[in-house]
Amino acid sequence: MDFQIAYTVAGFAVGFIVGLTGVGGGSLMTPVLVLLFNFKPAVAVGTDLLYAAITKSGGIFVHHRKGNVDWRIVRLLAAGSIPASLLSLLLLRALEAAGVNYDRIITLALAVALILTSSVLMFRGQMEVLSRNESLDFVRALHRRLRTPMTVVAGACIGFFVTLSSVGAGALGAAILFFLYPRMRPITIVGTDLAHAVPITAIAGLGHAHLGTVNYELLASLLLGSLPGIYLGSHTGANLPDRIVRPILAGMLLLIGVRMVL
Repeated sequence: MDFQIAYTVAGFAVGFIVGLTGVGGGSLMTPVLVLLFNFKPAVAVGTDLLYAAITKSGGIFVHHRKGNVDWRIVRLLAAGSIPASLLSLLLLRALEAAGVNYDRIITLALAVALILTSSVLMFRGQMEVLSRNESLDFVRALHRRLRTPMTVVAGACIGFFVTLSSVGAGALGAAILFFLYPRMRPITIVGTDLAHAVPITAIAGLGHAHLGTVNYELLASLLLGSLPGIYLGSHTGANLPDRIVRPILAGMLLLIGVRMVL
């Protein structure tokens, strides 16, 4: 019972930070489960994937009703992410059947995803400026000829990282959309990223459930704490300047990412 309370408190803390900053819960929840509660990386990832799918699902309907989802882009992302996720799950299943412990693979994928997320948060402004500079040949070519195939490729990268680390469907997905579609409204990028994040985390999470790497009691405890945490964090976040919150969070994710590989 004491551990269940601790899990609920952890869920509340992570939910509060998610509501405060908008950063995906996987960037924080999975490292907390691994480093603080000593869960196996595969169990932490699998449980967090279903947690993310459940907590984010309500947002799709809100954004769709307000017209904030570009479903064409969602389909392009899914065309890459779903096959990549399924292939990643097949890889984990093959390793398990061969008696190979794949925890180290998941840990490394998590570390890389956290460091990438940290970099995106830290240099988001510079990336947005670069994405609008069509005087550069590669930016012009990306936006005029390569945007559609690169969206599919980006989806595949997201699917890979999400399945192996539970990180990537939030901050990384949004950053990719900002770079590929610089003229899209920020709220549409958020809605489109969310509309893609829910099905891919659900598919990956169900795949982990099939592998037996989901702890359902832990999932229930995390949900019990995170939902009020997200609510309170979202109301508090409006009072905090982004220029202060973002570097602090980026630094924290960088330190966690480095710690995961040590």
